[in-house]
Amino acid sequence: MTSASYPGDGSYPPSYYAASRNITRQPRMLEGEVEADICVVGAGYSGLSAALHLAQNGFKVVVVEGAAVGWGASGRNGGQIVNGLNASLETITRRYGQKAGDFIGGLLQEGAGIIYDWVERYAIQCDLKRGNIYAAYTAKHMQELEAKQALWRQHGMDDHELLDREAIRQHIGSTVYAGGMIDHSGGHMHPLNLVLGEAAALESLGGTIFEHSPATAVKQNASGASVRTHHGRVSAKAVLVCGNAYLGDVVPELASRVMPVSTQVMATEPLSAERAKALLPSDMCVEDVRYILDYFRLSADHRLIFGGGVVYGGTDPADIVAKLRPNMNKVFPQLGDVRIDYAWSGNFALSFSRVPQMGRLGGRVYFAHGYSGHGVTGSHLFGRILSEAVRGDMTRFDTFASLPWIPFPGGRMFRAQYSTLGSWWYALKDRLGI
Repeated sequence: MTSASYPGDGSYPPSYYAASRNITRQPRMLEGEVEADICVVGAGYSGLSAALHLAQNGFKVVVVEGAAVGWGASGRNGGQIVNGLNASLETITRRYGQKAGDFIGGLLQEGAGIIYDWVERYAIQCDLKRGNIYAAYTAKHMQELEAKQALWRQHGMDDHELLDREAIRQHIGSTVYAGGMIDHSGGHMHPLNLVLGEAAALESLGGTIFEHSPATAVKQNASGASVRTHHGRVSAKAVLVCGNAYLGDVVPELASRVMPVSTQVMATEPLSAERAKALLPSDMCVEDVRYILDYFRLSADHRLIFGGGVVYGGTDPADIVAKLRPNMNKVFPQLGDVRIDYAWSGNFALSFSRVPQMGRLGGRVYFAHGYSGHGVTGSHLFGRILSEAVRGDMTRFDTFASLPWIPFPGGRMFRAQYSTLGSWWYALKDRLGI
Protein backbone atom coordinates (compact mmCIF):
# COMPACT_ATOMS: atom_id res chain seq x y z
CA MET A 1 0.00 0.00 0.00
CA THR A 2 1.24 3.47 -0.80
CA SER A 3 1.03 6.16 1.87
CA ALA A 4 2.37 9.69 2.10
CA SER A 5 4.43 8.61 5.11
CA TYR A 6 5.97 5.66 3.23
CA PRO A 7 7.43 6.56 -0.17
CA GLY A 8 6.90 3.95 -2.85
CA ASP A 9 5.21 0.75 -1.76
CA GLY A 10 6.66 0.61 1.76
CA SER A 11 9.26 -2.01 0.87
CA TYR A 12 12.76 -1.86 2.32
CA PRO A 13 15.23 0.72 1.01
CA PRO A 14 18.18 -0.67 -0.98
CA SER A 15 20.47 -1.13 2.02
CA TYR A 16 23.04 -3.80 2.77
CA TYR A 17 20.77 -4.98 5.56
CA ALA A 18 17.81 -5.51 3.27
CA ALA A 19 20.00 -7.38 0.80
CA SER A 20 21.39 -9.69 3.50
CA ARG A 21 18.35 -10.27 5.72
CA ASN A 22 17.81 -13.87 6.72
CA ILE A 23 14.03 -13.81 7.21
CA THR A 24 11.61 -13.10 4.37
CA ARG A 25 8.16 -12.42 5.70
CA GLN A 26 4.79 -12.97 4.07
CA PRO A 27 3.10 -9.76 5.20
CA ARG A 28 -0.56 -9.55 6.19
CA MET A 29 -2.56 -6.36 5.75
CA LEU A 30 -5.20 -5.34 8.26
CA GLU A 31 -8.65 -5.78 6.78
CA GLY A 32 -11.88 -5.53 8.74
CA GLU A 33 -12.41 -5.47 12.49
CA VAL A 34 -9.91 -7.04 14.90
CA GLU A 35 -9.90 -7.13 18.71
CA ALA A 36 -6.91 -7.37 21.04
CA ASP A 37 -5.90 -6.65 24.61
CA ILE A 38 -3.25 -4.17 23.39
CA CYS A 39 -2.66 -2.58 19.98
CA VAL A 40 0.83 -1.31 19.19
CA VAL A 41 1.49 1.19 16.40
CA GLY A 42 4.90 0.54 14.82
CA ALA A 43 6.86 -2.69 14.25
CA GLY A 44 10.29 -1.33 15.08
CA TYR A 45 12.34 -1.93 18.20
CA SER A 46 10.08 0.10 20.54
CA GLY A 47 6.85 -1.44 19.39
CA LEU A 48 8.14 -5.00 19.23
CA SER A 49 9.87 -4.69 22.60
CA ALA A 50 6.60 -3.60 24.21
CA ALA A 51 4.61 -6.22 22.32
CA LEU A 52 7.01 -9.07 23.09
CA HIS A 53 7.17 -8.19 26.78
CA LEU A 54 3.35 -8.16 26.88
CA ALA A 55 3.02 -11.42 24.97
CA GLN A 56 5.44 -13.04 27.39
CA ASN A 57 2.96 -12.06 30.11
CA GLY A 58 -0.06 -13.56 28.38
CA PHE A 59 -1.53 -10.51 26.62
CA LYS A 60 -3.17 -10.74 23.20
CA VAL A 61 -1.18 -8.18 21.20
CA VAL A 62 -1.74 -6.81 17.71
CA VAL A 63 0.94 -4.67 16.02
CA VAL A 64 0.01 -2.34 13.15
CA GLU A 65 2.90 -1.34 10.88
CA GLY A 66 2.65 1.15 8.02
CA ALA A 67 5.36 -0.46 5.88
CA ALA A 68 7.35 -3.62 6.70
CA VAL A 69 8.78 -4.86 10.01
CA GLY A 70 11.89 -2.79 10.76
CA TRP A 71 11.35 -0.53 7.74
CA GLY A 72 12.37 2.60 9.67
CA ALA A 73 15.39 3.29 11.86
CA SER A 74 15.28 -0.17 13.44
CA GLY A 75 16.28 -1.79 10.16
CA ARG A 76 18.62 0.92 8.82
CA ASN A 77 20.81 2.02 11.74
CA GLY A 78 24.53 1.50 12.25
CA GLY A 79 23.96 -1.73 14.14
CA GLN A 80 25.71 -0.52 17.29
CA ILE A 81 24.59 -1.47 20.80
CA VAL A 82 25.68 1.68 22.64
CA ASN A 83 24.61 2.12 26.26
CA GLY A 84 23.22 5.39 27.51
CA LEU A 85 21.04 8.15 26.14
CA ASN A 86 22.04 10.95 23.79
CA ALA A 87 22.07 13.37 26.72
CA SER A 88 24.88 12.41 29.08
CA LEU A 89 24.21 11.21 32.60
CA GLU A 90 25.97 14.36 33.83
CA THR A 91 23.60 16.57 31.79
CA ILE A 92 20.53 14.67 32.99
CA THR A 93 21.59 15.01 36.63
CA ARG A 94 22.34 18.72 36.24
CA ARG A 95 19.07 19.38 34.43
CA TYR A 96 16.62 17.21 36.37
CA GLY A 97 18.33 16.65 39.74
CA GLN A 98 20.24 13.91 41.52
CA LYS A 99 17.20 11.67 42.02
CA ALA A 100 16.51 11.56 38.29
CA GLY A 101 20.20 11.05 37.55
CA ASP A 102 20.39 8.12 39.97
CA PHE A 103 17.24 6.58 38.48
CA ILE A 104 18.45 6.81 34.88
CA GLY A 105 21.98 5.78 35.85
CA GLY A 106 20.56 2.57 37.25
CA LEU A 107 19.05 1.43 33.97
CA LEU A 108 21.44 2.60 31.25
CA GLN A 109 22.62 -0.95 30.49
CA GLU A 110 19.19 -2.56 30.67
CA GLY A 111 18.32 -2.10 26.99
CA ALA A 112 21.45 -3.95 25.89
CA GLY A 113 20.62 -6.69 28.37
CA ILE A 114 17.21 -7.17 26.76
CA ILE A 115 18.84 -7.59 23.35
CA TYR A 116 21.39 -10.11 24.60
CA ASP A 117 18.67 -12.06 26.43
CA TRP A 118 16.35 -12.26 23.43
CA VAL A 119 19.07 -13.16 20.94
CA GLU A 120 19.89 -16.16 23.12
CA ARG A 121 16.34 -17.06 24.20
CA TYR A 122 14.80 -16.91 20.73
CA ALA A 123 17.91 -18.00 18.79
CA ILE A 124 17.94 -14.80 16.71
CA GLN A 125 20.65 -14.96 14.04
CA CYS A 126 21.90 -11.37 13.83
CA ASP A 127 25.73 -11.64 13.89
CA LEU A 128 25.93 -10.39 17.48
CA LYS A 129 29.39 -9.32 18.68
CA ARG A 130 30.44 -7.80 22.03
CA GLY A 131 32.31 -4.54 22.65
CA ASN A 132 32.06 -0.97 21.41
CA ILE A 133 34.73 1.73 21.38
CA TYR A 134 34.37 5.48 21.94
CA ALA A 135 37.18 7.09 19.93
CA ALA A 136 38.76 10.40 20.99
CA TYR A 137 40.44 12.89 18.68
CA THR A 138 41.79 15.27 21.31
CA ALA A 139 43.04 15.48 24.88
CA LYS A 140 39.76 17.18 25.76
CA HIS A 141 37.84 14.20 24.41
CA MET A 142 39.95 11.92 26.60
CA GLN A 143 39.13 14.02 29.65
CA GLU A 144 35.44 13.61 28.81
CA LEU A 145 35.82 9.84 28.58
CA GLU A 146 37.70 9.70 31.89
CA ALA A 147 34.89 11.65 33.52
CA LYS A 148 32.31 9.34 31.96
CA GLN A 149 34.09 6.26 33.24
CA ALA A 150 34.21 7.70 36.76
CA LEU A 151 30.55 8.76 36.72
CA TRP A 152 29.29 5.43 35.41
CA ARG A 153 31.30 3.63 38.09
CA GLN A 154 29.38 5.60 40.70
CA HIS A 155 26.25 3.92 39.35
CA GLY A 156 27.67 0.42 39.49
CA MET A 157 28.83 0.19 35.88
CA ASP A 158 32.46 -0.89 35.63
CA ASP A 159 32.68 -2.17 32.06
CA HIS A 160 34.75 0.70 30.65
CA GLU A 161 38.43 0.40 29.75
CA LEU A 162 40.40 3.53 28.89
CA LEU A 163 42.79 3.36 25.92
CA ASP A 164 45.74 5.67 25.28
CA ARG A 165 47.03 6.51 21.80
CA GLU A 166 49.08 3.31 21.55
CA ALA A 167 46.39 1.04 23.01
CA ILE A 168 43.65 2.18 20.65
CA ARG A 169 45.88 1.23 17.71
CA GLN A 170 45.45 -2.38 18.88
CA HIS A 171 41.74 -2.05 18.08
CA ILE A 172 41.55 0.45 15.20
CA GLY A 173 44.01 0.46 12.30
CA SER A 174 44.13 4.26 12.09
CA THR A 175 46.46 6.99 13.31
CA VAL A 176 43.85 9.72 13.77
CA TYR A 177 42.79 9.00 17.34
CA ALA A 178 44.38 10.27 20.57
CA GLY A 179 42.83 7.42 22.54
CA GLY A 180 39.45 6.10 23.50
CA MET A 181 37.44 3.86 25.77
CA ILE A 182 35.94 0.37 25.37
CA ASP A 183 32.52 -0.42 26.76
CA HIS A 184 32.68 -4.19 27.10
CA SER A 185 28.93 -4.37 27.74
CA GLY A 186 28.18 -2.78 24.35
CA GLY A 187 28.31 -4.52 21.00
CA HIS A 188 27.05 -4.66 17.44
CA MET A 189 24.78 -6.74 15.23
CA HIS A 190 22.76 -6.87 12.00
CA PRO A 191 19.89 -4.54 12.98
CA LEU A 192 17.30 -5.70 10.46
CA ASN A 193 17.87 -9.37 11.29
CA LEU A 194 17.48 -8.50 14.97
CA VAL A 195 14.10 -6.81 14.50
CA LEU A 196 12.90 -9.55 12.13
CA GLY A 197 13.89 -12.12 14.73
CA GLU A 198 11.98 -10.24 17.39
CA ALA A 199 8.92 -10.18 15.15
CA ALA A 200 9.16 -13.94 14.69
CA ALA A 201 9.50 -14.36 18.46
CA LEU A 202 6.35 -12.30 19.01
CA GLU A 203 4.39 -14.38 16.52
CA SER A 204 5.63 -17.59 18.16
CA LEU A 205 3.91 -16.38 21.34
CA GLY A 206 0.61 -15.69 19.58
CA GLY A 207 1.11 -12.02 18.69
CA THR A 208 -0.17 -10.68 15.35
CA ILE A 209 1.57 -8.20 13.06
CA PHE A 210 -0.23 -6.40 10.24
CA GLU A 211 2.17 -4.79 7.75
CA HIS A 212 1.58 -2.29 4.91
CA SER A 213 -1.26 -0.94 7.04
CA PRO A 214 -0.51 2.70 7.93
CA ALA A 215 -2.46 3.98 10.92
CA THR A 216 -4.75 6.85 9.94
CA ALA A 217 -6.29 7.62 13.33
CA VAL A 218 -5.96 6.71 17.00
CA LYS A 219 -9.10 7.13 19.10
CA GLN A 220 -10.02 6.42 22.70
CA ASN A 221 -13.01 6.44 25.01
CA ALA A 222 -13.82 5.41 28.56
CA SER A 223 -13.75 1.70 27.80
CA GLY A 224 -10.85 1.38 25.36
CA ALA A 225 -9.00 2.66 22.33
CA SER A 226 -8.74 1.88 18.65
CA VAL A 227 -6.39 2.24 15.69
CA ARG A 228 -7.89 2.75 12.27
CA THR A 229 -6.18 2.05 8.93
CA HIS A 230 -7.46 2.47 5.39
CA HIS A 231 -9.02 -0.99 5.39
CA GLY A 232 -9.56 -1.96 8.99
CA ARG A 233 -9.62 -1.19 12.68
CA VAL A 234 -8.13 -2.71 15.81
CA SER A 235 -10.09 -2.27 19.03
CA ALA A 236 -8.16 -2.77 22.28
CA LYS A 237 -8.03 -1.90 25.94
CA ALA A 238 -5.06 0.39 25.28
CA VAL A 239 -2.89 1.61 22.39
CA LEU A 240 0.90 2.04 22.50
CA VAL A 241 2.15 4.57 19.93
CA CYS A 242 5.69 3.70 18.82
CA GLY A 243 5.90 5.28 15.35
CA ASN A 244 8.80 7.54 16.34
CA ALA A 245 10.27 9.44 13.33
CA TYR A 246 7.71 8.02 10.89
CA LEU A 247 4.49 8.63 12.82
CA GLY A 248 3.66 11.79 10.87
CA ASP A 249 0.48 13.53 12.00
CA VAL A 250 -1.47 10.42 12.99
CA VAL A 251 -1.46 11.61 16.62
CA PRO A 252 -1.47 15.43 16.34
CA GLU A 253 -0.51 15.94 20.01
CA LEU A 254 2.85 14.26 19.36
CA ALA A 255 3.78 15.83 16.01
CA SER A 256 5.63 18.83 17.46
CA ARG A 257 7.46 16.95 20.21
CA VAL A 258 10.16 15.43 18.01
CA MET A 259 11.82 16.24 14.71
CA PRO A 260 12.84 13.70 12.05
CA VAL A 261 16.59 13.79 11.39
CA SER A 262 18.24 11.70 8.70
CA THR A 263 21.60 10.01 9.04
CA GLN A 264 23.50 8.18 6.32
CA VAL A 265 25.25 4.82 6.14
CA MET A 266 27.25 3.02 3.47
CA ALA A 267 28.81 -0.43 3.12
CA THR A 268 31.97 -1.28 1.20
CA GLU A 269 32.50 -4.30 -0.94
CA PRO A 270 33.54 -7.43 1.04
CA LEU A 271 37.15 -7.13 2.16
CA SER A 272 39.62 -9.96 2.56
CA ALA A 273 39.81 -11.37 6.09
CA GLU A 274 43.32 -9.97 6.45
CA ARG A 275 42.35 -6.49 5.29
CA ALA A 276 39.29 -6.42 7.53
CA LYS A 277 41.31 -7.52 10.56
CA ALA A 278 43.85 -4.79 9.89
CA LEU A 279 41.07 -2.19 10.10
CA LEU A 280 39.41 -3.48 13.28
CA PRO A 281 41.60 -6.20 14.85
CA SER A 282 39.25 -6.85 17.80
CA ASP A 283 36.07 -6.64 15.65
CA MET A 284 34.41 -4.07 17.92
CA CYS A 285 32.22 -1.27 16.67
CA VAL A 286 33.41 2.33 16.92
CA GLU A 287 31.88 5.76 17.28
CA ASP A 288 33.85 8.93 17.90
CA VAL A 289 32.86 11.43 20.58
CA ARG A 290 32.38 14.56 18.46
CA TYR A 291 29.02 16.30 18.23
CA ILE A 292 28.72 15.40 14.51
CA LEU A 293 30.22 11.95 14.79
CA ASP A 294 31.30 9.06 12.58
CA TYR A 295 30.53 5.43 13.44
CA PHE A 296 31.71 2.21 11.84
CA ARG A 297 32.07 -1.54 12.25
CA LEU A 298 32.62 -4.72 10.26
CA SER A 299 29.79 -6.85 8.95
CA ALA A 300 29.85 -10.65 9.15
CA ASP A 301 31.09 -10.81 5.53
CA HIS A 302 33.93 -8.31 6.20
CA ARG A 303 32.41 -5.14 4.77
CA LEU A 304 33.16 -1.88 6.52
CA ILE A 305 29.84 -0.29 7.44
CA PHE A 306 30.47 3.43 7.88
CA GLY A 307 27.93 6.07 8.87
CA GLY A 308 27.62 9.63 10.05
CA GLY A 309 26.28 13.08 9.41
CA VAL A 310 22.81 14.45 9.99
CA VAL A 311 20.23 16.35 7.96
CA TYR A 312 17.66 18.10 10.15
CA GLY A 313 14.11 17.75 8.94
CA GLY A 314 14.66 14.23 7.61
CA THR A 315 15.60 14.84 3.98
CA ASP A 316 18.17 12.74 2.15
CA PRO A 317 21.39 14.21 0.70
CA ALA A 318 21.73 14.08 -3.07
CA ASP A 319 24.85 11.89 -2.93
CA ILE A 320 25.36 9.81 0.22
CA VAL A 321 28.69 8.35 -0.88
CA ALA A 322 30.09 11.79 -1.69
CA LYS A 323 29.09 12.94 1.78
CA LEU A 324 30.51 9.97 3.71
CA ARG A 325 33.52 8.79 1.74
CA PRO A 326 35.84 11.69 2.68
CA ASN A 327 35.16 10.93 6.35
CA MET A 328 35.93 7.25 5.85
CA ASN A 329 39.11 8.05 3.93
CA LYS A 330 40.24 10.37 6.72
CA VAL A 331 40.04 7.53 9.23
CA PHE A 332 41.17 4.80 6.82
CA PRO A 333 43.14 6.30 3.91
CA GLN A 334 44.12 2.74 2.96
CA LEU A 335 40.53 2.26 1.71
CA GLY A 336 40.84 4.83 -1.07
CA ASP A 337 40.44 2.16 -3.74
CA VAL A 338 37.57 0.26 -2.13
CA ARG A 339 34.22 0.02 -3.93
CA ILE A 340 31.06 1.14 -2.13
CA ASP A 341 28.30 -1.41 -2.74
CA TYR A 342 25.45 0.12 -0.73
CA ALA A 343 24.51 3.58 0.54
CA TRP A 344 21.28 4.49 2.28
CA SER A 345 19.64 7.01 4.56
CA GLY A 346 17.02 6.89 7.30
CA ASN A 347 15.38 9.04 9.94
CA PHE A 348 15.57 9.02 13.70
CA ALA A 349 13.42 11.16 15.98
CA LEU A 350 15.24 13.97 17.78
CA SER A 351 13.91 15.55 20.96
CA PHE A 352 15.14 19.04 21.79
CA SER A 353 16.44 17.89 25.19
CA ARG A 354 18.10 14.79 23.63
CA VAL A 355 16.24 12.73 26.27
CA PRO A 356 13.57 10.25 25.09
CA GLN A 357 9.98 11.08 25.95
CA MET A 358 7.34 8.81 27.42
CA GLY A 359 3.81 9.66 28.39
CA ARG A 360 0.09 9.05 28.19
CA LEU A 361 -2.62 10.85 26.25
CA GLY A 362 -5.91 10.53 28.07
CA GLY A 363 -6.24 7.21 29.88
CA ARG A 364 -5.77 4.68 27.08
CA VAL A 365 -3.02 5.88 24.72
CA TYR A 366 0.64 5.59 25.71
CA PHE A 367 3.69 6.68 23.73
CA ALA A 368 7.48 6.58 23.66
CA HIS A 369 9.74 8.34 21.17
CA GLY A 370 12.66 10.72 20.68
CA TYR A 371 15.72 8.50 21.22
CA SER A 372 17.81 11.09 19.38
CA GLY A 373 20.20 8.72 17.66
CA HIS A 374 20.64 6.32 20.61
CA GLY A 375 17.58 4.20 19.89
CA VAL A 376 18.91 0.65 19.67
CA THR A 377 19.16 0.19 23.42
CA GLY A 378 16.77 2.96 24.49
CA SER A 379 13.90 1.60 22.42
CA HIS A 380 14.19 -1.86 23.94
CA LEU A 381 14.22 -0.36 27.43
CA PHE A 382 11.29 1.98 26.81
CA GLY A 383 9.29 -0.85 25.24
CA ARG A 384 9.70 -2.80 28.47
CA ILE A 385 8.66 0.21 30.56
CA LEU A 386 5.57 0.72 28.39
CA SER A 387 4.64 -2.91 28.98
CA GLU A 388 5.08 -2.45 32.72
CA ALA A 389 2.68 0.51 32.68
CA VAL A 390 0.02 -1.42 30.77
CA ARG A 391 0.34 -4.25 33.31
CA GLY A 392 -0.27 -1.81 36.16
CA ASP A 393 3.26 -1.00 37.36
CA MET A 394 3.56 2.73 36.70
CA THR A 395 6.71 3.31 38.77
CA ARG A 396 9.29 3.70 36.02
CA PHE A 397 6.79 5.00 33.47
CA ASP A 398 5.71 7.84 35.76
CA THR A 399 9.31 8.78 36.50
CA PHE A 400 10.10 9.24 32.82
CA ALA A 401 6.73 10.83 32.05
CA SER A 402 7.36 13.44 34.75
CA LEU A 403 10.52 14.75 33.07
CA PRO A 404 9.60 18.02 31.34
CA TRP A 405 9.90 18.12 27.58
CA ILE A 406 11.11 21.23 25.79
CA PRO A 407 9.56 22.38 22.48
CA PHE A 408 11.86 23.16 19.57
CA PRO A 409 12.56 26.88 19.16
CA GLY A 410 10.87 28.12 16.01
CA GLY A 411 8.13 25.51 16.14
CA ARG A 412 7.61 22.97 13.40
CA MET A 413 8.17 25.54 10.66
CA PHE A 414 11.65 26.70 11.70
CA ARG A 415 12.98 23.94 13.96
CA ALA A 416 15.16 22.40 11.25
CA GLN A 417 16.84 25.73 10.48
CA TYR A 418 17.42 26.42 14.17
CA SER A 419 18.95 22.97 14.71
CA THR A 420 21.14 23.33 11.63
CA LEU A 421 22.58 26.58 12.99
CA GLY A 422 23.27 24.86 16.29
CA SER A 423 24.99 21.94 14.57
CA TRP A 424 27.29 24.33 12.67
CA TRP A 425 28.39 25.82 15.98
CA TYR A 426 29.13 22.43 17.53
CA ALA A 427 30.85 21.22 14.38
CA LEU A 428 33.11 24.30 14.57
CA LYS A 429 33.92 23.42 18.18
CA ASP A 430 34.75 19.87 17.05
CA ARG A 431 37.15 21.21 14.39
CA LEU A 432 38.79 23.62 16.83
CA GLY A 433 39.00 21.02 19.58
CA ILE A 434 37.23 23.21 22.15
